[in-house]
Amino acid sequence: MPSAAERTRTLVQSTCSALLVVPGLDLARAEPLIPDSRSVGPEGDVFLEFAADSPAVRAATHAQGDELTAVLEITDVAPVSVPHRIRGRAWISGWLTSVPGIAEPGRMMLRLEFGEAYVDDLWGAEDIEPEDFRDAAPDPLVLHEAELLQHLASAHDEQMRTLCGLLGERTARALAPNQPGAVPVALDRFGLRVRFIESRDACFDARFEFPEPVRDVTELRRAMHTLFEAAAS
Repeated sequence: MPSAAERTRTLVQSTCSALLVVPGLDLARAEPLIPDSRSVGPEGDVFLEFAADSPAVRAATHAQGDELTAVLEITDVAPVSVPHRIRGRAWISGWLTSVPGIAEPGRMMLRLEFGEAYVDDLWGAEDIEPEDFRDAAPDPLVLHEAELLQHLASAHDEQMRTLCGLLGERTARALAPNQPGAVPVALDRFGLRVRFIESRDACFDARFEFPEPVRDVTELRRAMHTLFEAAAS
């Protein structure tokens, strides 16, 4: 399974919605501080791009030598229609500074020096140490996951349903009459998570591991083919 640090790194470098919270900054009349881009530097610091006139940029610029604390809040929502769509949240807190000269004109890059982080997702809730976050890598499927899940949900509905045949004692329950469906809810290099919807108010998740971790979409296609073959046999 992916580590907490890897899962958090994946969220940072995904297209999930993110909000920068700067304690003490009056945002009553301002837009939410949503970075235009996010990236992670070699030391584990998070780089956030904002418009040059953003309140976050002004705060970081005026702070200069003073320590300006901030928290990056990330919310991960499943890209498919499914009950309980929020898959997880992560919080990265640290110290915010401006980094002149590396953004486009009219833009400014801010650096959030990593202090501590916490993730609460489908795997569980964990703290992340700075060195673990620094050394982690995002999942190789992160930029394709949304499209892949949407494709599986729309074009492979019947094959998704056959996966319940791999559930052992839960098979009868999963195959109950009038079951609305089986929806792929999360995908990473280690496997696929499916949400089996039994009724309007009842559902459960099942995780299907790949024989080996995949490194790209080509290997993923082979792994999914093997998984569907196993379910059909």
